[in-house]
Amino acid sequence: MRAPQTVPEAGLPGRVTIYEVGPRDGLQNEKTVVPVAVKAEFVRRLVAAGLPVVEATSFVRPGWVPQLADAAELADEIADLIHDGRVPLPVLVPNERGLERALDKGLRHVAIFGSATETFARRNLNRGLDEQFAMFEPTVARAREAGVDVRAYVSMCFGDPWEGDVPIDRVVDVGKRLFDLGASQLSLGDTIGVGTPGHVTALLRAFADAGLPVDRLAVHFHDTYGQALANAYAALRAGVTTFDASAGGLGGCPYAESATGNLATEDLVWMLHGLGVESGVDLETLVSTSNWMAGRLGRPSPSRVVAALARGSDK
Repeated sequence: MRAPQTVPEAGLPGRVTIYEVGPRDGLQNEKTVVPVAVKAEFVRRLVAAGLPVVEATSFVRPGWVPQLADAAELADEIADLIHDGRVPLPVLVPNERGLERALDKGLRHVAIFGSATETFARRNLNRGLDEQFAMFEPTVARAREAGVDVRAYVSMCFGDPWEGDVPIDRVVDVGKRLFDLGASQLSLGDTIGVGTPGHVTALLRAFADAGLPVDRLAVHFHDTYGQALANAYAALRAGVTTFDASAGGLGGCPYAESATGNLATEDLVWMLHGLGVESGVDLETLVSTSNWMAGRLGRPSPSRVVAALARGSDK
């Protein structure tokens, strides 16, 4: 299989962590429910491709995201991977009840999901912008007491479909409050894909100016306007070393209709390897996995790299 010609660029990180979100963020917006056996195989294939972190599912109320209502069953299907512990398999938890369900399955990495805007907080959490922190506080405290790592997502960091532009200082304030609760890492989400490279650079600079180090930040880009890979490159140049991505470009947000697919993991890996930045991911195995999942979903993969290699342009 063709690989990119490696031409290193000075000043970039030598290695990054790809935080694979396909099994959770990738599948949560599917019109049909993917069988749990297929989800378990998807997770296993992603681990085999060398992804260092694979977000497995979400322990939310089944009515909220019916596509992930089988979270407990999936955890049983991949119990050997969970107990092995070499590859973290984080899950989303909205509250203490979700956390307890995750702990019961032996999971040691969880994520909470906040919002940078009032409207999305109401729609996604049934809480106001300030009220969301009161909901998160006992969940994070309980997780930390149990020795569980807590990641925090912030949605709508670059724009909101109801409120429009989102002030950078508000995103920084929300992020700081989540760090203060005890989150170990903050993932900055462009939920509707409207961000541009200059905006990314400015937001990361604002976090640095607020004393929040870039090594505790991750980025989560959607490709609605075709900006995801350019935005990832801007974040890489700013020193970010953790990138959320979804195998095959699957995904979206069920509470934001304008949110289309995530940054495709294959597209990100191609760029990184071309720049000489290590990811530990086997691109051929990953492409095979995305083609396999595309077959289960009954449609082609949105990833440009997957499509190009499938057309035989690697010959």
